[in-house]
Amino acid sequence: MHLSGAQDPQQRDGGDRHAAAAQVLGLLADRTRLILLERLAEGEADVGTLTEACAVARPSVSQHLARLRLAGLVTTRKEGRRVIYALPHGHVKRLVDEALRSADHRLGDLPPHD
Repeated sequence: MHLSGAQDPQQRDGGDRHAAAAQVLGLLADRTRLILLERLAEGEADVGTLTEACAVARPSVSQHLARLRLAGLVTTRKEGRRVIYALPHGHVKRLVDEALRSADHRLGDLPPHD
């Protein structure tokens, strides 16, 4: 399911909106995907670079990237034979940043913040 809709937000049913948000949060609730998105928040990368970033087998990284791509959370472009992944907009970056900041607070690495 691709998450970006062409409908006006005022016309969308609240249930659809919440379902789409739950799907995004569900995709973020995986350690490997969170690491991949955190790395992509720094800039574009290919599968090899992303595999190194999360220290997971390349086929697993490819499967995670496919799920993120199908959901519209990452985009791809070809550079020769390589596929380059990127975040399409800042919303995902902000979600990842906030999730990691929340984890830092939980672990006691940062003082509480409003």
